[in-house]
Amino acid sequence: MGLVTENASSFMLDFLKRCGGHAVIDGGFATELERHGANLNDPLWSAKCLITSPQLVRRVHLDYLEAGANIILTASYQATIQGFEAKGLSREEAENLLKRSVEIACEAREIYEEKCTKDSLNFTENGGIRTRPVLVAASVGSYGAYLADGSEYSGDYGDAITLEKLKEFHRRRVQILANSGADIIAFETIPNKLEAKAYAELLQEENITTPAWFSFNSKDGINVVSGDPLVDCASIADSCKQVVAVGINCTPPRYIHGLITSIGKATEKPILVYPNSGETYDADRKEWVPSTGVVDEDFVSYVGTWREAGALLFGGCCRTTPNTIRAISRALSNKSSACSTLSSNVNNK
Repeated sequence: MGLVTENASSFMLDFLKRCGGHAVIDGGFATELERHGANLNDPLWSAKCLITSPQLVRRVHLDYLEAGANIILTASYQATIQGFEAKGLSREEAENLLKRSVEIACEAREIYEEKCTKDSLNFTENGGIRTRPVLVAASVGSYGAYLADGSEYSGDYGDAITLEKLKEFHRRRVQILANSGADIIAFETIPNKLEAKAYAELLQEENITTPAWFSFNSKDGINVVSGDPLVDCASIADSCKQVVAVGINCTPPRYIHGLITSIGKATEKPILVYPNSGETYDADRKEWVPSTGVVDEDFVSYVGTWREAGALLFGGCCRTTPNTIRAISRALSNKSSACSTLSSNVNNK
């Protein structure tokens, strides 16, 4: 594990240097699939399109790449072997769909890079083509995402769900995604300390060599949604050698600044933030409802303060769009002096 962990520790820092000190993560996936005509009223949610509409999945990836994303997340957030089997698929078919989620994202990256080369969008000084660095992140949703009952927003799995049960639930999916060709595994919307511990132990037990990030969600700006202190959860991520970044996703933008500060107390690893639009998910109605949602311009106005607080990777989650990501990318690109400072910060870590 020595070489593995050494390589993992430099992976994200090297990537950030190549990006100029900061990186842009993509935005809401289901929102865009629905805009393209997909019906996601299904326990598999966006993962349903891996079966029915893989071309739409590829299209959404391309939309975000064209908007300026450096990292695209696969459509595997709610894709689990158990969930696919519940729909009548075989174990082999389920495992192949997990692999396919990564293949589709990689295909989108190849199409985008070929287009950049063909159109000669970016030239280096010696006349060569320079394409923007792009990572494919294999998305892993929580156990609550599989339940499709909104418990990923509460972290309440009941007393029957133990550490060992969570590890066994996730084990095979993580094994497959770790060997799928993805550049990094994104453990997203982690709602409680128990699941963070399960992921960390699983990465170590399986000797996973693919780097990972842990991203939590919060509804009060202090704790993760279960009520566990964010600092405790971030400390688990900090102690896991495979984890190369720690952050927050699917959380209202107004809470992000304080949460960045909390994470910074627990780790020196790069911090990533990709909040939702500020709306609230109604688990009973299975829909997002207006609360304090923000338009793209307001969302982007937060980026400067998040950057000053210490975040290095920025994107969007539920209900954000390619327009959001395009605005974030432009805002970061326009801050050339700030980018230089960020690059210096990365080099000093």
